[in-house]
Amino acid sequence: MQTSDKTARQLFEDAKANPTRKRFGFGRKPALINVDPQKAYTSVGEFATAYETDPKQLDYINELADAFRANGFPVVWTYVAYMDSGEDCGIWGTRTNTPDSLQNIKVGSQRSEFDDRLRIDRQRDIIVNKRMASAFFETNLGSIFNFHGVDTVVVTGGSTSGCVRATVVDSLQRSYRTIVPEECVADKHESPHFANLYDMMLKYADVISVHEALAHLRSLPKEAQP
Repeated sequence: MQTSDKTARQLFEDAKANPTRKRFGFGRKPALINVDPQKAYTSVGEFATAYETDPKQLDYINELADAFRANGFPVVWTYVAYMDSGEDCGIWGTRTNTPDSLQNIKVGSQRSEFDDRLRIDRQRDIIVNKRMASAFFETNLGSIFNFHGVDTVVVTGGSTSGCVRATVVDSLQRSYRTIVPEECVADKHESPHFANLYDMMLKYADVISVHEALAHLRSLPKEAQP
């Protein structure tokens, strides 16, 4: 094992400045997955579980969602929420039992609501109540993306080290080209945030700026609207 006195942020910045692997790149048909941008994780100062990395994260997510819709590409929003008993959280919900615990994000609760700053088209966007870390685990996203002919997945949301990473790994394992706009993901602490950006960039995804992602989206031909 190599050792270093550099921080996770420094390792990530070094790798970003001196890439050693080629990118997966965008394909022909991308989809956007916004992972759990709900109040439990975005309302800093209101909920103990919330966090912020880039203060413009939700603005950037809105820009991406607008660009995807303008091109006729799928936009997905996931959130976690559980039944009153919490038993559909499974063993994941057995380590703690406090008001802030995962299994105590109840369906219909304020903690389960999407952040009010988000622009969600509830007529056309795909909304998924997921119960585990990955947006793909035991959800219908695979069949939806197959129907739409998706070959590329852009992932935003939180947390970088948790549900974003799990979704990114599952996306790659399903042979999707996978893109993470750096400014659009967040975590509770900078060390896991940058450590996981570093790891995903080297193994599972293209970690790029949101501005590059938007520029590429705007260069793609628009899909015919049904």
